[in-house]
Amino acid sequence: MRNARLVLVMILAVITAASPALASDQHVVSPQQLAAAINGQLAQQDSDRAAIHEALARPQVVAVAKKMNIDLARAAAVADTLSGADLAQAARTARQVNEQLVGGASTIVISTTTIIIVLLLVILLVVLVRS
Repeated sequence: MRNARLVLVMILAVITAASPALASDQHVVSPQQLAAAINGQLAQQDSDRAAIHEALARPQVVAVAKKMNIDLARAAAVADTLSGADLAQAARTARQVNEQLVGGASTIVISTTTIIIVLLLVILLVVLVRS
């Protein structure tokens, strides 16, 4: 009986010691999937920033910014530091501006002007919050 207990304790000790080593080889997400997810997120952020820079470079936006005494160079610099929800919101607004002004529209509709102002205000609010 004593030998059976000793054998049982030895078996349990080996299983207990081996289980962390076996568990460390298993991953919930593979490294390739993790890298792909990170690369996808970075690509989305780059796309969002490009949309913001495109909107800020439009002549109509430049004209509205000058009327409001907004420094577009600073706004563009802030766009490069945005992340998360702030970046997504600014990019959505910038894409709306880009879609409405595509093709070099010669007139600005009030809604387009409103969108431009909202884009600039979002960027300025982020600057003020981070300062």
